[in-house]
Amino acid sequence: MKVHIFIPCFIDQLYPQTAFNMIKVLERLGCEVVYNESQTCCGQPAFNAGFRAESKQVCSKFIEDFKDAEYIVIPSASCTGFIKNYYIELFDNSSLHQTIVEMEKRTYEFSDFLVNVLDVTSFGASFHAKVAYHDSCAALRECKIKEEPRKLLENVAGLELIEMPYNETCCGFGGTFAVKYEPISISMADQKVNNALSVGANCIVSTDLSCLMHLDGYIKNKKLPLQTMHIADVLANGW
Repeated sequence: MKVHIFIPCFIDQLYPQTAFNMIKVLERLGCEVVYNESQTCCGQPAFNAGFRAESKQVCSKFIEDFKDAEYIVIPSASCTGFIKNYYIELFDNSSLHQTIVEMEKRTYEFSDFLVNVLDVTSFGASFHAKVAYHDSCAALRECKIKEEPRKLLENVAGLELIEMPYNETCCGFGGTFAVKYEPISISMADQKVNNALSVGANCIVSTDLSCLMHLDGYIKNKKLPLQTMHIADVLANGW
C-alpha cells in the first residue's frame, strides 16, 4: 500500500522525530511511504486567524500536492479535521469541489488509519508508563476519533492506560486562543494536567502535538512529574 504523508508545520519544525516515528510504524506494517518535499501547510493557521483568502491559496497548494495520493496520513487530528471539514466550505461551488470530496475520503489521522484501514491494533510496541489519554477537540469532535487511539495503547506492552476525569475537556491551546486568552488557556491546562496527576499518570498521550506542546509548557514551568508523548512516539517504542 502506498501512503502519502503530510507533516504539519509545527511537527516539521519542532518535533521532527514524531514524523520519523510515524514513518517507522507505517513501514513496519508494510506501507510504502511517500513524502512530497514540496508540501508546506494545510492552511489552518491563516483560516483560524480570519485570513480566508490567504488560507485558500495555501489550501490550493495542498490539493495540488496530494491530488493523486491513494491515502493521505497525518500525525495530527487538527490538520486532518481542517482538511476534512473546512476545505469543502472554502471551495464551495468551485471547480475543485469534487476533487475535495474525493480527497476527504482518502485523508486519515494516523491512529484512525492504523485501526480502520490497516486493521492493526498491536505490533510489538512496549512502553512502561501509566498513561492518561487526552482526547483532543479536533480528534473527538471533528474526526470522530475516540476508541482508535485507546485500542492501540491498550496493546502496548507495559503500558497502563488510565482514564482521567473530564478527558474530553479542551486542554486550552486552541491555536490562537492560547494567545488571545492566555489566562483562560493556562487555567485550562492546569485543570487538564492536574486531572492526569490525580489518577497517578506519569505521561499524557494524544494524537495532537499542538495540545501536548501547550500542556508540556505548563508542566515544565511548574516542574511537575509528568511527560507528554504523541501516540506515534509511543507506538514506535520498544522494537
